[in-house]
Amino acid sequence: MHERAVVSELSAPLPAGVPVATGLTYDDLFDFPDDHLRRELIDGELYVTAPPIVPHQHAVTILTVRLFAYVEEHGGRVYPAPTGVWFAEDTHVEPDVVLLTRDHLERLERRYIRGGPDIAIEVSSPSTRRLDLINKRNLYEREGVAEFWFVDLEVPCIDVHRLRDGAYGAPETYGPGQRLTTPLLPGFELDVEEVFDAER
Repeated sequence: MHERAVVSELSAPLPAGVPVATGLTYDDLFDFPDDHLRRELIDGELYVTAPPIVPHQHAVTILTVRLFAYVEEHGGRVYPAPTGVWFAEDTHVEPDVVLLTRDHLERLERRYIRGGPDIAIEVSSPSTRRLDLINKRNLYEREGVAEFWFVDLEVPCIDVHRLRDGAYGAPETYGPGQRLTTPLLPGFELDVEEVFDAER
């Protein structure tokens, strides 16, 4: 297939947020080399991001651990990247953390989550800010993801975008010293300060 030539040409890192129209589908992602780059498709456009920095992974770890403790008690599933979310043959992304409540476990398949998770979390990196706040935010809104959390390592804060009447309004912002709660997870509280690595 002609896509194999395209895959070869696109194997080098590309700036995050700069799409490459490829005509690729989910199955074509397996033709890329195992080079630790994250490759995602949004409406057939390829986005490539480099491995994350330590503060990013600290945030992902804390979020995963805290949310895992909740779903262990209340039901549901939580996974860090590179767990995939499949929206269509030409749209497959890997949020930094995804959560399914116990009401939507049927979306969990062996290879990926099919359709929107209840919560998708993206942790900022300088190279992925545009991708996260524009391309992925628009995708999650369009596909009915109930909550999109954007963890801003620079501010620092967590912006929570909640779906209301099919759209995200202005985000609710939580900073250090505050506790993040969500109606999706009754009883859950996150100490926001834990998310940000003091050694960054």
